[in-house]
Amino acid sequence: MASSTHTPPPNPYGTTVAPPPTPSSQPSHVSTSDAADAISRLLQRLPPVLSLPTRASPRANSPSSVSFSDQNPNLLADMLSASSQHGFFQLIDHPIPSQLARSAESDSLALFDLPRHQKQLSFPKNWPLGFDADEDEEDGAGEAFCLDSSCSTESNHLSLSSLREFTRAMEKLGLDVLDSLARAVGFENPSRAGSDQVCSLMWISEDVPGNKTEISGRIYPYVIGLQYQITSQKHSLLVDSGWVTVSPRVDSVMVTVGDIAQVWSNGKVKKVRGRGSVGNRGSESTGKSCRSISMALLLTLPLDTTPTVSPLPLLPHSDHETQSNKAKEEKSTEADSISRISKEEEGDERPMFRSFGFEDYAWRVYHERLLLKDPLYRYRI
Repeated sequence: MASSTHTPPPNPYGTTVAPPPTPSSQPSHVSTSDAADAISRLLQRLPPVLSLPTRASPRANSPSSVSFSDQNPNLLADMLSASSQHGFFQLIDHPIPSQLARSAESDSLALFDLPRHQKQLSFPKNWPLGFDADEDEEDGAGEAFCLDSSCSTESNHLSLSSLREFTRAMEKLGLDVLDSLARAVGFENPSRAGSDQVCSLMWISEDVPGNKTEISGRIYPYVIGLQYQITSQKHSLLVDSGWVTVSPRVDSVMVTVGDIAQVWSNGKVKKVRGRGSVGNRGSESTGKSCRSISMALLLTLPLDTTPTVSPLPLLPHSDHETQSNKAKEEKSTEADSISRISKEEEGDERPMFRSFGFEDYAWRVYHERLLLKDPLYRYRI
């Protein structure tokens, strides 16, 4: 029986070659991840208007709260924990009236409405006091006023009664906070030796819409800084580990620990560089940015006494040790931290910083604006 297999006749034109496969029929040798990388590289080459949106800003956290009430038995323990772990905290149950802070803000806003020449002539020019403006900025950005505790002016036409009263109230609160911090950490408080050992500066700057996260104005060394939280605004603070964003509660006082306090405590507390920056206030009805003022009370050292900055002698075991025992009963993690610090104090503790002149240090920090590098780095041992 003949085979059913059919053999085609020979092609008189020779052997034919199959046409190349269409692109859709070709096997893919590019993995999904490689394709994604190629697309990502392509998007990065696109103009800025076509690039992918940037990530959202980091979420603001609520800072540690410290009640400044006489009824708070853990005041020193709370203050020590927040200062040694973060270098900042929000003070609640304080004596500053909210209406006084708002009236002081109105006085401060009026200062920025003055003509430039009047701003320069209305305040004493005794560094760091007076009016300062960044010539590289436009539309009033970078302007600031540095006033003494009396808010002294060279003009008889400026009414700063509310700002003056607010500054004195914040100064008194700052001295009380410093005394509590010294007892909590365990170093001698220089302000107890006399009123000329520390001084206060009221640093006022306007929060300009569109400013990037940066230190607000020039840097000046300080022991502690206080800012009243008039409205719900975020604070961007530069600590030794980098930028952090916090959102204190309304009517609290944001307290930051400065570089001088870090040296005095021999490194037991962390610090905040500069005064930080405050986010722009938004209108609840329109959502647009509103004018707002940053009023920072800095407790610092007077220049006329040419002070030297160095670690201060430790106190005998007294108040801060008592607070440690109280904290052990209620907050075990906090007690461990305080106990560790107390053990370090029992031995011969070596200094972590060498002494340096305050005036030279303040001048260098103020004019060089040391943002990326710790200004205390050169004095560490």
